[in-house]
Amino acid sequence: MEDVKKFKYFTVSPLAFGTWRIGGGYWYSSHDRDNEWVGAIRRAIELGLRVIDTAEMYGNGHAEELVGEAIKEFSREELFIVSKVWPSHADYDNVIKSAKNSSRRLGTYIDLYLLHAPSRVPICKTIRAFEKLVDDGVIRFFGLSNFDVDQIESARECVSKYEIVAIQNHYSLLSRSDERRALAYAEKNGLMYMAYTPLENGILARNEFLANIGKKYNKTATQVALNWYITGKNSLIPIVKASKIPHIEENAGAMGWRLSEEDWRAIDEHFREKSYFLDKFVSSLKSMRPWS
Repeated sequence: MEDVKKFKYFTVSPLAFGTWRIGGGYWYSSHDRDNEWVGAIRRAIELGLRVIDTAEMYGNGHAEELVGEAIKEFSREELFIVSKVWPSHADYDNVIKSAKNSSRRLGTYIDLYLLHAPSRVPICKTIRAFEKLVDDGVIRFFGLSNFDVDQIESARECVSKYEIVAIQNHYSLLSRSDERRALAYAEKNGLMYMAYTPLENGILARNEFLANIGKKYNKTATQVALNWYITGKNSLIPIVKASKIPHIEENAGAMGWRLSEEDWRAIDEHFREKSYFLDKFVSSLKSMRPWS
């Protein structure tokens, strides 16, 4: 089975490896586990997670440095590197500066560059900088993160030379409001939709319903949940983060097979009602996020 997802301009692995909390945290760096983190990224790539998601904010840029170190032994053409610019850097000059700094830390060009979240800066200024970065070869494509459909539409009105190719938002079996919104929009318009926190910080890994279905396939609850995403929407790429090799290997075990249509629909129906309550909670938190 060919385990890839094909889009208009690129083909990528069906799972992405996330680097949040690798190399530090919210604008601070940590170097005490560098060897472990580099090894984790390398193992993920070896197992087929060829999309690597990072950001300038992660570890104050140190996550990008660790990615840059980890990818040295791989063919660059086989990888798809995603990074993000922070909203307070969304004006033209700072977008250019941030992207070049991220590229320097990574030691390579950036395949996909995202605005991390909506900003007070007019979006057309950010898009203009993104297009300049494509022209200069610093990035290949650009997109948006934590944007709703109206904001995506406004951003698309700003493009003059290239297209917005990807959206990265929060989505999981327990938080499914984007199915009717940005995910549906991405599916309709051929955009890649990257889903962060698809396992809800381990909640789904401990889910008994998923574990019972997994017994039929000799798979864990984690693997069943991730396969549900892979098997479902054509545009959907879950981002999974792990720093322990056994967890990375477990995540990779979600690829290379498919849930039956019957089991996929059973999972869909089981979690549809449950997702409503978490969606309400998440919505209440969004206004508190320090995007700018």
